[in-house]
Amino acid sequence: MKSDFPEIQGGGSLILAWQIRNKRVLVIGGGEVAAGRIVKVLNADAKCVVVAPRSGLNDEVAYRVDQKQVEHVDRNFEPSDLDGADMVMCAIDDPEASTQVWKLCKEKRIAANIADVPPECDFYFGSEHRDGPLQIMVSTNGNGPRLANFVRRRIAATLPYNIGTAIQRVGMLRKKLRKVAPNIEEGPKRMAWMIKVSDKWTLEDLCEMTDEDMDGLLGFYKPNTVPSLDEVRLAQPDGAFDGPFLI
Repeated sequence: MKSDFPEIQGGGSLILAWQIRNKRVLVIGGGEVAAGRIVKVLNADAKCVVVAPRSGLNDEVAYRVDQKQVEHVDRNFEPSDLDGADMVMCAIDDPEASTQVWKLCKEKRIAANIADVPPECDFYFGSEHRDGPLQIMVSTNGNGPRLANFVRRRIAATLPYNIGTAIQRVGMLRKKLRKVAPNIEEGPKRMAWMIKVSDKWTLEDLCEMTDEDMDGLLGFYKPNTVPSLDEVRLAQPDGAFDGPFLI
């Protein structure tokens, strides 16, 4: 029987934007894979702790340590290192030791990723495209990381060069809008109005939009209209919007 609802495709992962700001993330290992993990952790504004002998650090990890971007424990992993950890990433060339880390994490209910061992992972890393606030991840659920890179490059090649800047500007406008209309009941109207702005204005318009343009545009929120960028600027005599609608 045909259904109008989406077909279920098992075998996938729940892809989320996991907020780990200020969380304590333990990275075990100091090689190339660990270096990549560290960059991802620091980009997410988490507190990164690296456990590995100094002699085993590659140049990049050693740099992070020397710059005090990470906390360094100069020795091999010990079970007590898991105390206080919110997440664990293990990247060492020792399958038995890695499996032991996995088992300990399971006992303590700590989310863990054991590099190159999909069955011993609570989460996977995908191939990521980053442009300011924009993050796009392609995952093959551990089946083909190299293919994920290929797909990610193809997607990135189709994006406008200024998409990251446009998103930043939209984020700034949304923050200003919440100050203009802070009440909870305004939520649906705020969302609908922002959709109108995003649909009417081009990426170039959004990138070019200044703080003064934002303030002028917000003057059209209460009457629930969306002028063009040119119309917003025409309503700003001498570069200052007189705000006839902000009443």
